[in-house]
Amino acid sequence: GPYRVPNYYSEFKAVFTNKPIVTPYRGAGRQHGVFVMERLLDIAARELEIDRVEIRRRNYIAPDDFPHNHEIIYQDFAPLTYDSGNYLPALERAVEMIDYHKFLEKEKARLRAEGRYAGIGIVSYVEGTGIGPYEGARVTVEASGKVCLVTGVGTQGQGHYTSFAQVVAEQLGVEVSDIRVITGDTREFHWGTGTFASRGAVVAGNACHAAAKAVREKILKLAARLLKVPEADLVLEGGRVQVKGKPDQAIQLGDLARQANPLRGAVTPGTEPGLEATAYFGPERGATASGVHAMLVEVDPETMMVEIKRYVVVHDCGTVLNPMILEGQIQGGVAQGIGNAFYEQLHFSDNGELLNASFMDYLLPTALDVPPIETDHIETPSP
Repeated sequence: GPYRVPNYYSEFKAVFTNKPIVTPYRGAGRQHGVFVMERLLDIAARELEIDRVEIRRRNYIAPDDFPHNHEIIYQDFAPLTYDSGNYLPALERAVEMIDYHKFLEKEKARLRAEGRYAGIGIVSYVEGTGIGPYEGARVTVEASGKVCLVTGVGTQGQGHYTSFAQVVAEQLGVEVSDIRVITGDTREFHWGTGTFASRGAVVAGNACHAAAKAVREKILKLAARLLKVPEADLVLEGGRVQVKGKPDQAIQLGDLARQANPLRGAVTPGTEPGLEATAYFGPERGATASGVHAMLVEVDPETMMVEIKRYVVVHDCGTVLNPMILEGQIQGGVAQGIGNAFYEQLHFSDNGELLNASFMDYLLPTALDVPPIETDHIETPSP
């Protein structure tokens, strides 16, 4: 988590049952760990008569304490080390967005006087992301002027096609629509580790960036020779290379790709044929994302029904590649969390038979059950 914890003691019980196996579909185990840590802080705040926000503020890892080694072994078999972080701004922003102090000072007493029971919960978390060992990518500028990007990482709807294409498009000065993305096809790219642990954008994204950067260097080097100008005087935009301030002196990327693959004559010493590059990225350690969630709920004392009045998320995942995709990921995660906390439960008979094995019986939150989610973002780049 985001806290300084010099010492702790815990006990675990492993239970073997004959019930169906359980597999993760998002953030396996994280919510359980966060629940325990945050409830312990709430209990400590009550015992010490300290505000719940204040006890978190006092125990955050300070920005000057990074990199921070937790001295436990992470899933990449290396010590769990946070390379960067700044947790307080997210907490302060969430407190502001949810009107935390106004609720405590005015609204809570007013609602209680009306016989209504409402409260605000605030939690902080750190999520491990971007673990190794590696991912690779190949970028090729084709004779048509289009760009082909191939990476070994698989995709399951996380927005890889758009995000990876954005990374390459920014380097090569082309439109995202001009990039054909191929993922997880061993006929096209032999090596890859997989999509898990929120590692796609961090690891494969960096590989895409490195490959595109190498192709960019080839483009500038060849164009500078053909246009007889220094590389520093060239810009890539609109699918072509042009001299700064002189749009009439330019070469289309497709024409440049054809000239980079000569069918006659000698290849210029020190160059390679084609506008293509392959790159791999393997992080020294995993990265982290962090954030704060705050929720205002009201409980009906007669029926014990819980109604979510407001839900606030302040998220820090470092540099944001695509705000729309990120927003969708956050809202999807919140919806799944609400389902996990309020709706979803497997019911078994005494002999282990699953009683609610269909969506007729297994409750899931619908769009009507998920409140509007207010989000904000803080960017703390990984060094």
